[in-house]
Amino acid sequence: MSLRQSPLRSAHEATGADFTDFGGWEMPVDFDSIRTEHAAVRDSAGKFDVSHMGQVVVSGPDAAALTGRLTTNDVQELGPGEAQYAAITDESGVMLDDTVVYRLPDGWDGEYLFVPNAGHDGEMTDRWVGHRDRWGLEATVENRTEAYAMVAVQGPEARDLADRETEADLGSLGRFEVTATRVAGADALVARTGYTGEDGVEVVCEVEDAGAVWSAAGCRPCGLGARDTLRIEAGFLLSGQDFHPEEEPRTPYEAGIGFAVALETEFVGRDALAAVADDGPAELLVGLTLDERGVPRHGYPVESPDGERVGHVTSGTMSPTLGEPIGLAYLPRAYDEPGREVCVVVRDEPKKAHVTATPFLS
Repeated sequence: MSLRQSPLRSAHEATGADFTDFGGWEMPVDFDSIRTEHAAVRDSAGKFDVSHMGQVVVSGPDAAALTGRLTTNDVQELGPGEAQYAAITDESGVMLDDTVVYRLPDGWDGEYLFVPNAGHDGEMTDRWVGHRDRWGLEATVENRTEAYAMVAVQGPEARDLADRETEADLGSLGRFEVTATRVAGADALVARTGYTGEDGVEVVCEVEDAGAVWSAAGCRPCGLGARDTLRIEAGFLLSGQDFHPEEEPRTPYEAGIGFAVALETEFVGRDALAAVADDGPAELLVGLTLDERGVPRHGYPVESPDGERVGHVTSGTMSPTLGEPIGLAYLPRAYDEPGREVCVVVRDEPKKAHVTATPFLS
């Protein structure tokens, strides 16, 4: 099966980007070097083509009820122009995906927009449609992933850069707020969200306007490589790696996003999560820092100091900012205290490590 392509594919190719398969999409992994792109976002600003992220619009009288019953956070509390992070869980409380739900502002077609991870847009659209029909709700669900492009501008200078190209006052846009405006002459949504641990915005526009929006963001282009090292430093989850319904079945509590679970609402998986909310899960996703040479990678075993296997790494990298090998791992709760000594088995050799609070950057 051929890979899906971003509307910016030719623009990336013209600048010499290297590409990789990510969630069924052919996307740029780097334009220059991961370290250079990572530093640009931490020090000034960088732009990412994130058009591979799903875009699903939900409209109609029961749009809030449908989305609220399929996500773990409280959709009903969102006012126009507000957004929230949430998980999508099955009946057993296991995460199928994580997402950001936007209640769209006036002037934009639709009432809610949620953003599944790359390659999940079809599955999640089917899930919304199937449950809508089963529950007899009145809502329209449209997968607009192929109709929209998405550009993220991230870094301490990102909002100032974006502000120059919009008709909105982004200085007054709060975290997890979204506004309908024009960017580089195109109708767009601008949301103060992102996935790097830095301030910034994400711009959603029609695919025919993607080139103008991308060009107007006057900062260094960055690829998926830098996006991954940035999100690990921030302690953010990667779907399919830090959680997966079959290969890494985890609840939001295990994955450290219990803050995105509103048990006072009714949603699929709510009862299962309520059963473990008081005592907490048996294992938690924790940060690790290696104290010896080596890099923790996905799947590497984690052992106690006396050699007992206690968990495994889900994500890891050599932190470009800290210059230290860091990672995320699921460990029993007895090991979740920062400073707790463990070992990460790197190529069959145990390396000393310790549990570290996340985010890794203050």
